[in-house]
Amino acid sequence: MKTRLLWVLLAYSLTAQAATLDATPPVPQLVPLQEQAKAAHLSFEVLSRYHYRRMPLNDDASSKIFDNFLQSLDGEKVFFSQADVDQFAASRTGLDDAILGEKLDIPFSMYQVYLQRITERLTYARSLLKRGFEFKSRESYQYNREAAPWPKSEAELNEIWRKRVKSDWLRLKLAGKDDKSIAETLDKRYANTLSSISKAKSEDVFHLFMDAYATAIDPHTGYFGVRASEEFDISMKLSLVGIGAVLQDKDEYTIIKELLAGSPAALSGKLNVGDRIVGVGQGENSVPTEVMGWRIEDTVALIRGEEDSVVLLDVLPAEAAPDGKHKQVTLVRKKISLEKQSAKKSIIERKLGAATYRVGVISLPGFYQDFAARQNGDKDYKSATRDVARLLEELKADKVDSVLVDLRNNGGGSLVEAIELTGLFIDRGPVVQQRDSKGTVSVESDSKAGVAWNGPLGVLINRGSASASEIFAAAIQDYGRGIVIGNRSFGKGTVQSVVDLDFLASNPQPVYGELKMTIAQFFRVNGGTTQLHGVTPDIALPTVMDAEEFGESSFDNALPWTSIPAADFMPAGDLTAILPKLTASHKARIAKDKEFQYIREDIAEFKAQRKKNLISLNEAERRKERAKLEARLQLRENGGRAPAGKTAGKQAASPGHALQDDGLMSSERDTNADLAIEKARDDAKDVFLNEAAHILGDASALLQSSPRLASRVLPARAIR
Repeated sequence: MKTRLLWVLLAYSLTAQAATLDATPPVPQLVPLQEQAKAAHLSFEVLSRYHYRRMPLNDDASSKIFDNFLQSLDGEKVFFSQADVDQFAASRTGLDDAILGEKLDIPFSMYQVYLQRITERLTYARSLLKRGFEFKSRESYQYNREAAPWPKSEAELNEIWRKRVKSDWLRLKLAGKDDKSIAETLDKRYANTLSSISKAKSEDVFHLFMDAYATAIDPHTGYFGVRASEEFDISMKLSLVGIGAVLQDKDEYTIIKELLAGSPAALSGKLNVGDRIVGVGQGENSVPTEVMGWRIEDTVALIRGEEDSVVLLDVLPAEAAPDGKHKQVTLVRKKISLEKQSAKKSIIERKLGAATYRVGVISLPGFYQDFAARQNGDKDYKSATRDVARLLEELKADKVDSVLVDLRNNGGGSLVEAIELTGLFIDRGPVVQQRDSKGTVSVESDSKAGVAWNGPLGVLINRGSASASEIFAAAIQDYGRGIVIGNRSFGKGTVQSVVDLDFLASNPQPVYGELKMTIAQFFRVNGGTTQLHGVTPDIALPTVMDAEEFGESSFDNALPWTSIPAADFMPAGDLTAILPKLTASHKARIAKDKEFQYIREDIAEFKAQRKKNLISLNEAERRKERAKLEARLQLRENGGRAPAGKTAGKQAASPGHALQDDGLMSSERDTNADLAIEKARDDAKDVFLNEAAHILGDASALLQSSPRLASRVLPARAIR
């Protein structure tokens, strides 16, 4: 895990901005709070008694926690020297005592050194900008230093940072920036980071330390502070109470990046993309609290509130100068539905001979559910399964021939939703098995009669499909209910539960936070597990992901693969008769498809660059590489095909969107320009989705041409 830095700059006018850039903000002195020490001890009591893998808190555990914490602070080894690490090592076996004794001085003292080292490194980086760089010498920069040794001296650290700053400078130079604007851009970038360091809080240290403790037991146990718990709750129910504006921090300001349709912010007609929120008040006639230079999460906390309450925003319009005229906007907070993260449908048509087959696509970003609304009897509670069921009815009305459920990069969510979603496609039966820490196995089943869709079905997965996604994909595969297409999934075969530490302590106010704790391991109905191995697709697509660098197998303390007896279930179909034919058609098609040829070329080049782990700092070499790349893309363009984009499987409409590097961070661009880049990525041609639709089109054609084949592949009710 890498420490998250907030890119904000303390300034109140153009003059003040210049003064801030020249100054180095003081390093805050952080100390552990009493409630944090208590929360750490409470966490130990819960984890030592109820975790699926009960790890004793001793010197061995302390050593693991130490390594995790050090990794979270400086995983790239660009801040600490070997001397720093040697000094920290004296406390390697003392972190268990820190938790048990409720004294967290050790991690806080390590973090204090971390803040000091960041300040030193960035101050040095800024000093280099005054000298500039030459780009004729033949040298290179190692951009991934996770496997590198710790720098032995300050001189070695300085050399690493000299190359790092030189690389940043060259990126901007290659993008057409002149030396003066490059120096200003980078100085502001580094100053912003220094400013963010000055706003560090004790909760930042505590969260990192608690995650280091939790993940020392297994990769999916973690700690949520009070605010993180609120964000997790929002992600599950896909709603919040607020004004409906997507915000980002840019320099000193909180910027409006997007207005959600139908929200109070959008309906007011008084706010625009790019407007800067400089103050927030509670009530129509309140005095706004100035939020310039605040951490964005602190500003967001002020803007959110109780439903139907009033928030007053002090806004500097996007087009106004820093000393321009402000406007005050009063809004009534409402419940905001995060529809962009809900299930969505689309239809892809595939022509095979004289026939056209319609493939209904359901994209599901997560297995969400508003638990509280469901428990309270709300008939309209938010649910992934309910949304998908509604979309299936719409797709049936649209006369689709098959359905493809797109679970790429769906990291999971509610286990209940995974079971109920599977029930939309199978007619009763076990979906997943669970084994708890005592070895007791339970079977979770779909108990509802009937199905929402009984026609041809496909599931599209990739390495980012995890947990609940794997439960669903595995069940569909084991039942023979559908074709799993894509890449091997993440390999997370464990079940987590959230434990409220304040509830355990009978604390009326949220102070201690929550634990997300592994309580069980899940198994497929066939008795195997997705743990480590993931779900292997029936038809594989090319991938840039390395299983050893991303996924469950990349964790050194992941639970091992194992198996249990199969559950008692009746397959809904048998795909063995059509999979060889579909695979053969797929391979023949992509062998002639230039877009897939481009993807393979790009994957090979990406893997070669990653293995090399070096980037040239010679301008002539870089321009030569750039020209070669642009020529290759132009050749592709002239061939009538879109060039391969940076996201595997999605291809951009033009080389400009695909590979043009402006050298800027998102927060350094104009808001509208940044949105345009995001839109171009979203609109990029999805090669893998199109091929999955081709495969389902082939399946529909096969099954419609052979009733006998259909009787073996599809559920009985689907046979006509």
